[in-house]
Amino acid sequence: MRVKLRRGDVEIEVESPVDRVSEVVARIMEGLSTAPQREAPSAPVARAVGATCRGLVESLWRDGWFSEPRGLGEVAAELSRRGYNYDATAISHALTDLVRAGVLSRTGTPRTYRYVQKRPPD
Repeated sequence: MRVKLRRGDVEIEVESPVDRVSEVVARIMEGLSTAPQREAPSAPVARAVGATCRGLVESLWRDGWFSEPRGLGEVAAELSRRGYNYDATAISHALTDLVRAGVLSRTGTPRTYRYVQKRPPD
């Protein structure tokens, strides 16, 4: 006789003679109750620091990443490497805000701007 048992996310299929089915099922259920339970995977924890595009670009500045001139594409690639994917428009706005705030300096012409730290992080 073939029997399928399911407990939580575990499913077992057992084949046994008819006269031993109840004994086999009892032993399996006993084994399942003493087996260590797997923990459910926890939800990913959101990163609270630097959650905005501007905050992430500021964190690059604090890390000294802007000590040499960088282009928009380089900034986008570095953010992507760190696990954050923002479109170029959002990154460009964040860079412009930091230029206006006096944190970064911008050189070059439109579409070829290079950004470098105006003052070192405190």
